[in-house]
Amino acid sequence: MGYVFVLMVGLVAGTISGIVGTGSSIMLMPVLVYQFGPKQAVPIMAVAAVMANLSRIMAWWRDVDWRACAAYSITGIPAAALGARTLLALPSHAVDIAIGIFLIAMVPVRHWLAHHRLKANLWHLMIGGALIGYLTGIVASTGPLSVPLFLFYGLSKGAFLATEAASSLGLYVSKSVTFERFGALTSDVALKGLIAGSSLMAGAFVAKRFVLQLRPESFRLIMDGIMLAAGTALLWSAAVH
Repeated sequence: MGYVFVLMVGLVAGTISGIVGTGSSIMLMPVLVYQFGPKQAVPIMAVAAVMANLSRIMAWWRDVDWRACAAYSITGIPAAALGARTLLALPSHAVDIAIGIFLIAMVPVRHWLAHHRLKANLWHLMIGGALIGYLTGIVASTGPLSVPLFLFYGLSKGAFLATEAASSLGLYVSKSVTFERFGALTSDVALKGLIAGSSLMAGAFVAKRFVLQLRPESFRLIMDGIMLAAGTALLWSAAVH
């Protein structure tokens, strides 16, 4: 029944992230933490995120901005490996608290970024890739940061979804390889990640038909609610264990 619940949440999360560009890790991570514990949940989510991003690239392949992807990935990939190595040195209790605080903190950060209407160029993508890449190695999702970065670069709809996914893919592969090298990504963990990721992939293709219908304000409210709920759930988990 635990796996069925993971698949159900994964399908919903994959659909939402396929529409708004992020949210799958934020929604699925508390479920994985509850089901498998925080130290297994992060590498499981890394494998699932690789599959989720692959499905978005496949759905919007012709719209990828490869220059933006290269600028973001060239610094983000090594930074993600460094962040993943940092994570493995942290105790499980600290991982729960760090992820919970990060998700809740992203709500005011997102509002601040939106309020200032910043514009990004390729250099900004390189700098953002380094910072966000390192955080991606430590926490389950940095979509609330990467999403506005690519939007400020000028991408929208299919081009945004495809480019953000292609850029994030390299970070999550780097993170997964680091976990494997240091023994955190065993065959059992990889299998769990593939199971969770299959539902995220299905959701991404379900989402494609809805992309043009979602109002931007609805997206913002959905993401705020998801981040607050997920962050609170992880802090509660840390408090009771």
